[in-house]
Amino acid sequence: MKINSCPNCNSQDYIKSGVVNDRQRYKCKSCKYFFTVNKIGKKIDDYYVNKALQLYLEGLTYREIERVLGVSHVSVLNWVKKYKIKRPENPGYHPTYRILNAAELSNYFSKVENVKGSGVIVTELGDKYMLIKWERFRD
Repeated sequence: MKINSCPNCNSQDYIKSGVVNDRQRYKCKSCKYFFTVNKIGKKIDDYYVNKALQLYLEGLTYREIERVLGVSHVSVLNWVKKYKIKRPENPGYHPTYRILNAAELSNYFSKVENVKGSGVIVTELGDKYMLIKWERFRD
C-alpha cells in the first residue's frame, strides 16, 4: 500500500523503520512520528446498509437483522447511530417476518386469511423476498 503523507504532520518526508505485527512501520523525518499503514477494512455494500436501516425502521431487532442479512448487529447499531435513525413508536403493533422465494410469496398472497387484519411489506433480499407483517396485539 502506498502512503501519501505522515498522519501526524502531513509531511511527505518519511522512511521505512521496521515491521510491527507484519505491517510496515514508517518514521516521519519532519516530526519523528512513527506510524504504520492503516488496515483496509471490509466495506459493506450500500445495499446492505440501506436494507438494514429499512428493516430497523420496520421494527426488527439488531440481532434479527443480523440473522437475515448476515451483517453484524454491531454494524447495524453503528449505522443507526451514524445516520441518526429514529424508530417511530408504535407499541400497539408487533412485526413478524418470513423469508420466502417467489413461488412461496405468490402462494402466501393467494390466501386472504394471511393478510386480513394486518399490514404487510415485501422487500427484496437477493433472490428471495422478506415479508414483514404487523398484527395488533390481542389483549
